[in-house]
Amino acid sequence: MAGMPPDNPDSFGAPVTLSDVARLAGVAPMTVSRCLNQPDTVRSATRLKVQRAIEQTGYVQNRLAGALRSSRSRLVAVVMPMVTNPIFSDTFQAINDRLARDGYQVLLGVSGYEREHEQELLEVILSRRPDGIILTGTLHTTASRTRLRAARVPVVETWDLTPEPIDMLVGFSHEQAGRAVALQLLAQGYRRFALVAVDDPRGLRRAESFTRTLAEQGVVDVRRQVFPGTPTLAMGRLGLSALLDEHTDQSGAPLAVVCTSDTIAHGVLTEAAARGIRVPQHLAVMGFGDMSFAAHTFPALSTVRIDGALMGDTAAQMLLERLQGQGSAGGVRDIGFTLVQRGSTGGPHSDR
Repeated sequence: MAGMPPDNPDSFGAPVTLSDVARLAGVAPMTVSRCLNQPDTVRSATRLKVQRAIEQTGYVQNRLAGALRSSRSRLVAVVMPMVTNPIFSDTFQAINDRLARDGYQVLLGVSGYEREHEQELLEVILSRRPDGIILTGTLHTTASRTRLRAARVPVVETWDLTPEPIDMLVGFSHEQAGRAVALQLLAQGYRRFALVAVDDPRGLRRAESFTRTLAEQGVVDVRRQVFPGTPTLAMGRLGLSALLDEHTDQSGAPLAVVCTSDTIAHGVLTEAAARGIRVPQHLAVMGFGDMSFAAHTFPALSTVRIDGALMGDTAAQMLLERLQGQGSAGGVRDIGFTLVQRGSTGGPHSDR
């Protein structure tokens, strides 16, 4: 039969069609179409015959043709800087789960922290005519912003706040998070500070807000170690080593090390343990993200908690409301953040 799978798996003919499935199942092509798109309108016995024929032929539905007829692709593109960081993977999982319940498929693009790479991804994504796009962050190239607005596709930016979103936005203020960390550590009595960071633009904005707040309170000497790329435990170990090896302090005052990710903070704790440095008596450590391991380091890691799953679910819901004609452009939702105080910043006079 034309279009049926060949006996030799190394040879290829015409792809299996809906009509091939219909002939094998002994039904009309329209019945197969209803089984795929409106299964509740077809008797269960007929659906079973069609399903068996689909499995036997290996038929894959041509969703592009349906999209051309309906002007909907049922595809949503999500662009993230990385998937190895659990806080981003939690966001993606929540987006995928929420959109799947409404029959949407999710296409994931990984951009790193390069705006030019994101621009290249968006060019390919927009050529696929997605129904919506969810982005990480608000820092995009001028070309990306122009293309997204010209495409008239609903866009939700996440993991940040800005007064000028492309369309919709859900996130939190990195500046406010950096300021809150500085004020908390100052309130605990710390007066010596250092930063270990990667060159992620959002993390660097938190770091700048942190140091700016300290300067407002008269603390201007903040040492830094900044690494390129994505955060690793090794960066934390190397960062603390460099800070301790390059600078000495005779005052005996504890040093508070603020990290732009929990992964880096874990590395700082590891290096401190290797050197026999007591935490928090001689060294305090603050992370960001409240990853699953943060409560189980020794001592437990103080951090900034961001609800990545709430972020993803909210972004997906905003997009769905727009696609259903219920939402409007310019919607902004601030989900905030939470400072989590644990043993690694127990205060400079802690006996724990």
